[in-house]
Amino acid sequence: MAETSGRITLWGVEVFAAIVEERSISAAARRLGASPSSVSQQLTNLETAMSTVLIDRSARPLTCTPAGELFRRRAVVILNEAEQARAELAAADMTRLSRFRLGMIEDFDADVTPALLTELAEAWPRTQFLLETGASHRLMDQLEARALDLVVTADMGAVGEGLEVHPLFQEPFVAAVPPGTDGGLESLRKLPLIQYSARHFMGRQIAAHLAREDLRPNHRFELDSYHAILSMVSAGQGWTILTPLGVLRAKRFVGDVDIVPLPLAPFTRRIMLTARRDVLGGLPMDVADRLRARLTALIVDPTRERLPWLADLMRVL
Repeated sequence: MAETSGRITLWGVEVFAAIVEERSISAAARRLGASPSSVSQQLTNLETAMSTVLIDRSARPLTCTPAGELFRRRAVVILNEAEQARAELAAADMTRLSRFRLGMIEDFDADVTPALLTELAEAWPRTQFLLETGASHRLMDQLEARALDLVVTADMGAVGEGLEVHPLFQEPFVAAVPPGTDGGLESLRKLPLIQYSARHFMGRQIAAHLAREDLRPNHRFELDSYHAILSMVSAGQGWTILTPLGVLRAKRFVGDVDIVPLPLAPFTRRIMLTARRDVLGGLPMDVADRLRARLTALIVDPTRERLPWLADLMRVL
């Protein structure tokens, strides 16, 4: 085996960057899928190669030394260049792409994500796929921390520098009410609102819109599960505000509630694909085009057929 002591390796730089961002050996190891001892050894090897201490291991949480802070900026450049080289090679022949780390909002779990991964697996037969699902703000944090290559999230407003954005889909917020309930505002005022959790961005959107409308409905429940919310609505415990995607994700209860136009000023949300600019070449655009086709076939067309009044309100961008 060739002697590697004293050499700077790309893996060592990636480990260093993960430690800096996570501020913990164990957290960096979880992110990288490696053991804490391996991560610690890689940091030691890098510090030996650099002839200086980069991380103050006595601090809690871990912090960069002055030398580590200087190297951190170079590490970002090194890792960006490595990713761009990998993407450029893959762009010429997508079968060369070795690893693809994708973050997707949970709303796509049942339909869009499995269909996309199946299509990509056929198109890129040598690629290993890592999928992370979760709330939009968490996925964006992971993208900016370089733990993911590309994310699909709700549009949360301003996008950080160095990112490219591809709009995918727009949908309105709707009301889900117990079967046979009049969807008018006066009728709904008499029912409790089962509110989507304000811990998530969509919940904060809903709360902000209710405040703009000067509407403060009585609510006892604030939940982050579409299934639990629609189960309670179907049982007559109240009404809720969601998007068609949220309703479709809880398919079990779709036939047990009525989906009606929101009896307030309309508002919408957008879904977008985001990646680091100039790192993955044309790959983000390629994935965005594939997603738009899947969204049309799996979400937009079936929903418009079932709820024709949504025809002009839900669209692929």
